[in-house]
Amino acid sequence: MASVRGLKKDINNVLGDIIEAVYIVEASNGTTISKEGEGIIDNVFSTFEDLIAKVNQRKVENRKAHLNNVKNELETKARDLVEQVNKLG
Repeated sequence: MASVRGLKKDINNVLGDIIEAVYIVEASNGTTISKEGEGIIDNVFSTFEDLIAKVNQRKVENRKAHLNNVKNELETKARDLVEQVNKLG
C-alpha cells in the first residue's frame, strides 16, 4: 500500500496533468476553452474532491483495502477523463 501522502500526490498530479492536457489540446486547435473542455475540467475537479474525501475517511473497516480501492478508482476515472480529452482533438 502506498502512503496516504503519496496517494494524495498521485491524485493531484494525475488530475493536474489531465487539466493541462485539456489546455494543450484546446490551444493546438486554436481555440479558447470550449464547452466540452470546461465539462472535462469540471469532471476533474469533482473527481478530485471525491477521491480526496475518500482518502480522508478514517472510519473504515480495512484502511489498506479502502486506499487500494481509491487508487484503483483514480486509475479508472483518469482513463475515462483521458479518453474524453482525446475526443477533443
